[in-house]
Amino acid sequence: MEVVNPCYAILSNFEVMESLKNIKDQRSKFGLRNLATITYETIQFLEESPCKTLTKEKIMGFLNAVKPFKLTKAECVMLVNDPPSTPLHIQLQIEDSEERLTEEAVNQIIEHSRQWLLPETT
Repeated sequence: MEVVNPCYAILSNFEVMESLKNIKDQRSKFGLRNLATITYETIQFLEESPCKTLTKEKIMGFLNAVKPFKLTKAECVMLVNDPPSTPLHIQLQIEDSEERLTEEAVNQIIEHSRQWLLPETT
């Protein structure tokens, strides 16, 4: 993945969902019918993803936990948006993971993902 314009920030699904919820709450300000439809459908989609159970604290905890692995910002956002549960999942999200990460590091990232990002199962 290549950053075309570095002036723009990469947003996680959680941040997009929070922004859209704010827009939805202020819908009367904008008065645009299409915006309401897009906002509603996008929020519905995001609420079926792992970001539904995330909080700012959980995301920050995860990012602090994976800091020693020297991942790029884009890789961190991908991990937050789609929490890895297997080594193969990490290979798909982190470029050159076989060379950059040891097997132990991969397992630690998966464990941090389970601890901070994935919903608790009862």
